[in-house]
Amino acid sequence: MKLKGMVSSYQSQLELPLHQQLDAHELIGHLSQSEYLTRTNERAANYIKMAKLRLLAIPEHVECSVERNLRKEQFTILLEGNYLKQGENILITGATGCGKSFIACALGHQACLQGIKTLYFNMNRFIERLAMSRVDGSYIKLLNQLERTPLIILDDFALQPLSQDVKLAFLQILEDRYAKRSIIIVSQIPVSGWHSYINEPTVADAILDRLTGKDHRIELKGESRRKRKK
Repeated sequence: MKLKGMVSSYQSQLELPLHQQLDAHELIGHLSQSEYLTRTNERAANYIKMAKLRLLAIPEHVECSVERNLRKEQFTILLEGNYLKQGENILITGATGCGKSFIACALGHQACLQGIKTLYFNMNRFIERLAMSRVDGSYIKLLNQLERTPLIILDDFALQPLSQDVKLAFLQILEDRYAKRSIIIVSQIPVSGWHSYINEPTVADAILDRLTGKDHRIELKGESRRKRKK
């Protein structure tokens, strides 16, 4: 029956002296709780593996400070995950090396622990994935997968120009997910510059309307953390 949590907990009980073992009704509750925790932990570990997060980041390692323009209260609220239930987006911007990707991966890690399926993409790889799906005939399948995924993280947004096909595909993905699923966008360019980056007024209006209609913004400040490490 694959009740690994129950088996492990029951074996632990058998190893205890008789006077320390739980009564029957207490044992049933204890075994059920052990099985629940085991399945929850296995599911979270599986989701973290499938997410393919770029960085091994956990929320406890995220530095919140006035200097970074990241308030602890703001980050704590995001960690609670209500934005996922509301289908709201998170837009993280700031200079290179300031820790944007680390924060995004920490939020992704937390979502996995909460039982939320997550997918991480570098934007360049994401564009390659879209192009390849058109070639091998899996484009619609990919769009359907992205529509069903509760949280998508797109890192390094706006580093290279977008083709017309990618703009329209991105718009379709946002339309499919609007107010139902969340997306985290990470970019060096401020949100105010995204309209110019997309460089097509009608499409840009549509994309930004869906991205910023329900969003939380983290505008990081400060020097490169890579320099600080050196």
